[in-house]
Amino acid sequence: MQGGDNITGAHTQPHPRAKDPRAAMQAHIREIRARLTQGTTLKPEFEYELLAMFVRNELSARVTLPLLAVIFSLSIMFWAPVIQASAWLAMIISVKFFMIAACRKFLATPRADIHVDTWRKTFFWLEFASGIIWGGMAVIGFGTGDAASHVFMLAALIVLLAIRMTFASAVMTILYVGTIPMTLAVVFRLLMQGHPFYVAMAVMAIGLHVYFVFLAKGLNSTALAMLEFRAEKDALIAEIEEEKSISDEARRRAEAANVAKSRFLATMSHELRTPLNAILGFSEVMKCELLGPMQNENYKEYAGNIHDSGRHLLQLINEILDLSRIEAGRYELHEEPLRLTDVVEDCLRLLHLRAESKGLQVVLEFAKGLDQIWADERAIRQICLNLMSNALKFTPRGGRITLSVSVTPEGGQMLTVKDTGPGIPKEEIPRVMQAFGQGSLAHQTAEGGTGLGLPIVQNLVALHGGTFDLRSELRKGTEAVVILPKSRVLRAMPPLQPLGQERHRQPAASPLWRPSPRPRPVEGPAKGLPQSTAAR
Repeated sequence: MQGGDNITGAHTQPHPRAKDPRAAMQAHIREIRARLTQGTTLKPEFEYELLAMFVRNELSARVTLPLLAVIFSLSIMFWAPVIQASAWLAMIISVKFFMIAACRKFLATPRADIHVDTWRKTFFWLEFASGIIWGGMAVIGFGTGDAASHVFMLAALIVLLAIRMTFASAVMTILYVGTIPMTLAVVFRLLMQGHPFYVAMAVMAIGLHVYFVFLAKGLNSTALAMLEFRAEKDALIAEIEEEKSISDEARRRAEAANVAKSRFLATMSHELRTPLNAILGFSEVMKCELLGPMQNENYKEYAGNIHDSGRHLLQLINEILDLSRIEAGRYELHEEPLRLTDVVEDCLRLLHLRAESKGLQVVLEFAKGLDQIWADERAIRQICLNLMSNALKFTPRGGRITLSVSVTPEGGQMLTVKDTGPGIPKEEIPRVMQAFGQGSLAHQTAEGGTGLGLPIVQNLVALHGGTFDLRSELRKGTEAVVILPKSRVLRAMPPLQPLGQERHRQPAASPLWRPSPRPRPVEGPAKGLPQSTAAR
């Protein structure tokens, strides 16, 4: 019984990866607290992902902005002093160098050691310094340029805004501090000219900045939505993996428990059957008075009762043993050619006395010309006996039982056992198909049983590759249908002709029409032959 305790304990222990609602609630509270502390509505993990996206974009554009700064400085030298343009270019390259170094350090740092707020502030001030220096381009050579220089400043602003919108939209605060100083510097230079044309250009610069910010917000929202979808996907994958792990563990435990149960039942059945056979033998000797007459008739009657009870108990043990062998996968089929109708008739001969004692009418409906099947005779016999025994038990006196064997449309063979018993409610059919399961109406109208007959039938039919179906209607009867596949049916071969009869075969019939041979003209006797021969 120690194995049974282990099985029970295996079912009651929770899975180590099972979800804990309290732990999930605590994690949710910690996440909300982190958002409030950082002053943002984003998840901390999203903050890191967005910052990492900004860093990767900066590294991918590490050559673009310095090259653009070189082009701008060379262009500025046409109307501004070379020293101012060169100094401005040196400051741009220096700030870009520090930005690239910080980005590489960020990616080289392990995720667990990164404080997102600190790194965001670092990139914030580096980008602010870069924006101030880029804005300084507008004041280089102030008051010395012509109209072309002012148009160039507006065009340069548009190019820079487009580039920064593409590479810095992941973190909007960094985008703001990097682009607002540039726009303000260009607007200041244009407004200082005092001409309506330049005022219009300044307004245009402000409008362009607002438009690019609007586009950058759209890119930021798209990136955030992408991160949310990816997080949901990862959560679903993790949940599926967790559920799969739990289901695999539960299935493994169920299979282990099922195997342990089958072994336990098989062992106990074997241990019970050995002394039970001895009891049956001794009780039969006493009942039949093989060793001499018994002086007291009551003892003889008691011996008969012991023998009958022992046979009933042995039958129950055999059913349990068969079911445990089937579930353990140790039931082997000994297949041979047989006729399904012969097996049904043999089973009916064994049970006809019970049918007559209850006044039941048994009708046989066999199709003509049925072929043999390739099956285990003992298993087919047990299927028929179980179904017919159930019909006898559940059919009231004066009822009708119909046994039919026919051919299915697919070419297989079908056994049907139909009775006029009380029937089974539809919601109870799955229960009666389980081991030790019985319907509610069966307890009131039928004889006692273990509830193993139908599960054994279902498993034996499945071993033959067939299907078993139980159809029932309350207070009208039950119909059990066993279908064996076409592959189990043995087709009759045409008889072979006995050896040696090929010499006595009838000659083939002459065709109705035969072409006439073409006549050969004879001019005279052949040269060198006698005349008589030539005439022939």
